[in-house]
Amino acid sequence: MRKSHPVRRAVLAGAATVSGIVLLLSLKPASDPGSASAAGGAAPPVAAQSPQGGRGAGAGTVTGDAARTQYGPVQVRVTVSGGKITRAEAVQAPKGGQSDRVTADAVPKLNQAAVAAGNADIDAVSGATYTSAGYAKSLQSALDKAAAAAGSAGQESSGSGDGAGGSSAGQGTQVLTGDAAQTQYGPVQVRVTVSGGRITDVEALQAPKGGRSDQVTADAVPKLNRAAVAAGNADIDAVSGATYTSAGYTQSLQSALDRAGG
Repeated sequence: MRKSHPVRRAVLAGAATVSGIVLLLSLKPASDPGSASAAGGAAPPVAAQSPQGGRGAGAGTVTGDAARTQYGPVQVRVTVSGGKITRAEAVQAPKGGQSDRVTADAVPKLNQAAVAAGNADIDAVSGATYTSAGYAKSLQSALDKAAAAAGSAGQESSGSGDGAGGSSAGQGTQVLTGDAAQTQYGPVQVRVTVSGGRITDVEALQAPKGGRSDQVTADAVPKLNRAAVAAGNADIDAVSGATYTSAGYTQSLQSALDRAGG
């Protein structure tokens, strides 16, 4: 009987060990499964990560620009805390007919994907390519605004330093979007810019439209914007002939100011 040489046994045992290690390494997933499942599967990416890494620095709630799609606008609002996205929601999304079902299915998945990824580099939801692309575009603009606001706040905080110990409320610039107020003729939603504790700019992101509403909105909204800046709060008079639009405007404006601390 041939005897097994000890050196040969050692070589064979070592080779088996190396093979086992290689096999285990090959089974390790190449990407984070949580992010993929939250994004709704393996759809192609719809937006590249921003040069700043896509994360909005600082803290606050910021609304991105409305992104136009083939089926209607998509607009995203994000809450950023500690440099991370803690919440994402769509304040506008395609609606009507088949779009209602697509939006109801896609938007929650996109919201989850945005929080999980921490940036706008998220996968499209299957069957909602246009909505996904619009969502990612609006999300990126919101993150860009958050980063810009954080940069401005940082520059101001490193200034003279006078008034130490005083309240920091009203310092810097904030851009805040109020809740959409539903009216008899359609939703009204206001975005306000507050700087140094004062309203410096107001714009209506949503207002009644279609038919007679187009004329009423075109006449009333500029007047309401000027009135809000002049008053510095939501205690403004209704525009004659636009009672419902005026009421919705002040309601959305007040909710935006509440987010700014009054």
